[in-house]
Amino acid sequence: MKLPARIAVPIALMTLAACAPQTSGGTAPADDKSGTLRVWLFREVDNQPKEKVVEQAVAAFERRHAGTRVEVEYIPVDTRAQRVKAAFNDPKSAPDLIEYGNTDTAGYVADGGLADVTAEFAAWADAEDTDPTARASVTVDGKVYGAPLFVGVRALYYRTDVFRELGLTAPKSQDELIATAKKVRKAKPGLYGLAVGGAYTYGALPFVWAHGGELATKEGTSYKAAINSAAARKGIAAYTSLFGDDNCPAAKCAQMGGNATVTAFASGKAAMAIGGDFSHAAVEAGAVRGRYAVVPLPGTTPGSIAPAFAGGNNLGVLRSTSHRTLAVDLMKQLAGKDTQGRLFDAMGFLPTYTDVRQQAARREPFVKPFIDTLGAGTEFVPASPGWGRIDASLVLPTMFQEVVSGRKDVNAASDAAAAKMDAAFAAAR
Repeated sequence: MKLPARIAVPIALMTLAACAPQTSGGTAPADDKSGTLRVWLFREVDNQPKEKVVEQAVAAFERRHAGTRVEVEYIPVDTRAQRVKAAFNDPKSAPDLIEYGNTDTAGYVADGGLADVTAEFAAWADAEDTDPTARASVTVDGKVYGAPLFVGVRALYYRTDVFRELGLTAPKSQDELIATAKKVRKAKPGLYGLAVGGAYTYGALPFVWAHGGELATKEGTSYKAAINSAAARKGIAAYTSLFGDDNCPAAKCAQMGGNATVTAFASGKAAMAIGGDFSHAAVEAGAVRGRYAVVPLPGTTPGSIAPAFAGGNNLGVLRSTSHRTLAVDLMKQLAGKDTQGRLFDAMGFLPTYTDVRQQAARREPFVKPFIDTLGAGTEFVPASPGWGRIDASLVLPTMFQEVVSGRKDVNAASDAAAAKMDAAFAAAR
């Protein structure tokens, strides 16, 4: 798949102020070829299907490696920062392999926590079919620090019954999207036209990117905020125009995040929502099952697709492991084509391999709009450890909420956000 030239490597949404793992005497850790491997994976809302797939992969690994045992612990995503920070600071209690968000890559690398597996990744046959988006998510300064596990993007969910009743069709451009949302709200005041959230950063950013805006631009080894550029401001204005009594009242929607907007749609309170492939199960379990469809989120020109943020998770070997060879092999087992195919069937996780993803699309047609979105080009956050401070400080949600509330206009709010971003980038140098 061809990605736009402006694509950047993702980095940590939460930068961990941890010390790099140390070894006694400054020597490299041992590379034991047997023993117990410890793995931390994220706990899902419904974790049992994931556990079954992992158990199969682990059993196959243990059969190939006599004298080796794998212990898997499922950790909460919300507290991962504390757990990983502690692991980086205390290698003796650290796992050998971890699952991590693809936006955490550069932060973990900066903290010295992840092992460089460039050579092993290059020699891995499965990796040849890894799509560029996923490959970028494990790459920092040309080196590879893990294996992609799955990728996630967002698209536009809409109510087919509501659209049919009102004689509407799926919008082909962002102007049409905004107009359609307001038509629905006018005809059906009990529904949000398009559920939006002031705290839904990754639902808002496609509007910025579609208008040609960027979060930041690279300047030497650091970044300069660009959220206050003329193009970015057009995207901010387009997104914030959706907050009001004529679509999604600011009093209710300004504080909403991504989960809340998807919940509004799934419960029948919205005619449209921006949701991920990973939202499919929640929508299917909701009141709108059988009465919705999904299309790519449109761009500014009719028929175009807005650039989406390509989220997802990776697996990484810790630099402190004393079982490097085994840990790398286990990483390949858990992130390989067979396991990713099983994870898609069990959890709906979109595979990172182009061939496995196409096979998944033939089995489950609902993924097609998400695959089309990936193919149209994706975006990431700036590759600076400073992004962790920006994200933790809620710089972008604050900007959107200031505009929505009327406290600041787009120019003033974006200038304030840019100043905060530049301070964070400077501190990370």
